[in-house]
Amino acid sequence: MIKVAVFMGSASDEELMRPCADILDSLEINHRFTITSAHRTPERTEKLIRELEADGCEVFICGAGMAAHLAGAVAARTIKPVIGVPLAASPLGGMDALLSTVQMPQGFPVATVALDRSGARNAAWLAAQILALTDKTIAERLKDVREGFKEGVEEAAFNLENGSI
Repeated sequence: MIKVAVFMGSASDEELMRPCADILDSLEINHRFTITSAHRTPERTEKLIRELEADGCEVFICGAGMAAHLAGAVAARTIKPVIGVPLAASPLGGMDALLSTVQMPQGFPVATVALDRSGARNAAWLAAQILALTDKTIAERLKDVREGFKEGVEEAAFNLENGSI
């Protein structure tokens, strides 16, 4: 069963969105990582949403640049949570994508994270947190990862303070 769908608007977005899939893999969350466009393939987008929801998909993550309508197009077709990752794909440095993703009409929210790779990573973490509300296994994995983050900071601080770095 696919729990998370990760969509990107074009093949050129794969490098920026790959960290999202990597984190979902590390948390053992089944996902589909694919390309679909709000503008060039609206029929494919709609078909994917229907098929994935029928397969149990609970969260959609959409990375897109420029007009960045993909997350909004998905939000218009599902009541599942949609997370938007604005991508810096234009001379505007991602501001166009950020504003397109975050400014959704009432009733069709898109949770918007940071730009590019950082946003892709946080989209995966947010999707995992959403799933953890009803999945104790994912919740435990998240707790373990957070503990690892904590231990990493404490170790780095100890090494720095003791001249080991």
